[in-house]
Amino acid sequence: MMNRTTVPNPDSGLDMLLEHMSSVIGGMAPQVRKATAFVLDNPEEVGFATVRELAGLAGVHPNTMVRMARVVGFEGFEDFRERFRTEMRNRSSFHDRAVSLQLISSGERLPALYGEIATVTLHNLERMFGTTSAAEMQAIADHIVCSRRTYVIGVGANYALAHNFAYLAGMAVDNVVAVPGDGNVPMDGVVKAGSADVVVAMTFAPYRAEVVEATGAARRQGARVVGITDSHGSPLALDADHLILAPSATPQFFPSTLAAAAALETLVSFIVADAPPEVVAAIDLMHQRRYDLGVYWKPERGNH
Repeated sequence: MMNRTTVPNPDSGLDMLLEHMSSVIGGMAPQVRKATAFVLDNPEEVGFATVRELAGLAGVHPNTMVRMARVVGFEGFEDFRERFRTEMRNRSSFHDRAVSLQLISSGERLPALYGEIATVTLHNLERMFGTTSAAEMQAIADHIVCSRRTYVIGVGANYALAHNFAYLAGMAVDNVVAVPGDGNVPMDGVVKAGSADVVVAMTFAPYRAEVVEATGAARRQGARVVGITDSHGSPLALDADHLILAPSATPQFFPSTLAAAAALETLVSFIVADAPPEVVAAIDLMHQRRYDLGVYWKPERGNH
């Protein structure tokens, strides 16, 4: 197990503590890491639950939660929990804001499902924007703009997200490629990745082995890794240079990709903002030419 670390000053707030925990999670013993990942993914659960309740939710022994608190610098679990309790008292709870959505669940199956989807979707988006700062987005955009090549890995439901991101980013920069390409597997796409390159990889529980393996290979070759995933316990999270937490919770069978799509749209905006002024002018010209050439539909003037 890793040595105990120094806890951030209480005046620095909960965000600083969570950032500290995220920075040291990679060196923890597996069960302590599992407990820490749960806390990072669910900070709103910590302040008002018992150690046994939290351990049950995290799937670890209660003693592991105590060890985790000590590893990150606290005397015991009560001191650790009090930091969360104090912060949560001062924050408006998402649960409270979601009550109005729950009210539409009036007993019928479809209205209940509608309300649950609305609640979970907004929570996913709030978590993504709440855990990834504008400064982090800017840093990732800077790396992409300055890279020799950026490989965006997405398979299954994330395949379309990867290709859409590469398409949109390609309007501002010419070094972004979606992986895998037609007829290939992710590993084929990153065989040339090196220290001048960036890999943006996406996968959500249950995690796709080919994405994890290709990302690991690219990292061993020196590429900078940006992980977009749903948990600090994800195999993409531990070795990522930058992590965008995009929760994928949903009442349906397949993971939700809405938070990931929002993250990628935001990242594209930062890439365009990062680009020289002539790039923005070129994008405007491209859109105007598409109107002129009839690519975009235009209503006929003068018709009633």
